[in-house]
Amino acid sequence: MPDPASPSAPLVLGIETSCDETAASVVGRDASGRAVILSNVVLSQIDEHAAFGGVVPEIAARAHADAIEGVIGAALTQARVTLGRIDAVAATVGPGLVGGLIVGALAGKAIAASRGLPFLAVNHLEGHALTPRLTDGVPYPYLMLLVSGGHTQILLVSGVGRFERWGSTIDDALGEAFDKTAKLLGLASPGGPAVERRAAGGDAERFPLPRPMRGERRLDFSFSGLKTAVRQTAERHAPLSPQDVDDLCAAFQRAAALSIADRITLALQRYREERPELAEPVLAVAGGVAANRAIRRGLEDVCARAGVRLVTPPLSLCTDNGAMIAYAGLERLEAGLADGLDAAVRPRWPLDERAAPVIGSGRRGAKA
Repeated sequence: MPDPASPSAPLVLGIETSCDETAASVVGRDASGRAVILSNVVLSQIDEHAAFGGVVPEIAARAHADAIEGVIGAALTQARVTLGRIDAVAATVGPGLVGGLIVGALAGKAIAASRGLPFLAVNHLEGHALTPRLTDGVPYPYLMLLVSGGHTQILLVSGVGRFERWGSTIDDALGEAFDKTAKLLGLASPGGPAVERRAAGGDAERFPLPRPMRGERRLDFSFSGLKTAVRQTAERHAPLSPQDVDDLCAAFQRAAALSIADRITLALQRYREERPELAEPVLAVAGGVAANRAIRRGLEDVCARAGVRLVTPPLSLCTDNGAMIAYAGLERLEAGLADGLDAAVRPRWPLDERAAPVIGSGRRGAKA
């Protein structure tokens, strides 16, 4: 653990408020250069949004504003440091819900301005994408599967700010499909864990569901048709018994896992062909849906067959958290990067901005 009194061990305070978790963390390095999480405080808003079946942006923004000071204070206390020991402040400025982004960005900028510290405007997706370096020290380059509520992408990660998108969803993200399936079946929010729990008691073979994009050579994903198939199946068998719900959840989860495995099989073939010099090629997985055990098992099988090492962060670092933002800020700080206090929040902010927009290319910019 970095010595809080040592000026040679920079510490970064990270703030994350892009959706419905108010989070803060302090991250540094030990004497060997390994990243160390000194604190990681996450306050969930699940109870505030439960009655609405999803995240309400206005409620989320108010909850962030109420909680942000306490969460930052708790992160500093847990790390046993004061603001006087912090060397830089990182905050998520996009993509996400604009109200929440404003709360976290303003808090980070206020601390940076008052203490004369560098401010680091972090892309939320870069936080997820660099998590394998935080947890496992994975060297560049590596292949990344990013699966979250708003994004499903395959990326080649070559360095800080250096991302090449190989594939993306052409409609719904996988996390969104899980949430909508849960809502359709009357399950609690958040939908991903609810579907996984019910799938454990279901028969995945009972209801035949499509495998989106199967056989396509392009590396994109599609989950809208799978979600529609679940709805149509549920309507045909209404009213649904508890076992019907379990079986539908199991069938949906299996179809999603097989679809991911199919896309990743092709991506790994390309990865091995384009990077034959890598002694230990790595596929890293990040994002909230990476916590799903069925999807992890499918990826383990695919990587074992391809001779590629699979890196999956701890479950607590798959979902939104401040540690990934603090670490992304640390890498940016070490690369000599910093942002002005006028850095704007960006509700849409693709990692690979050179790639052609797939969805959401309106006046707010491309979503992916």
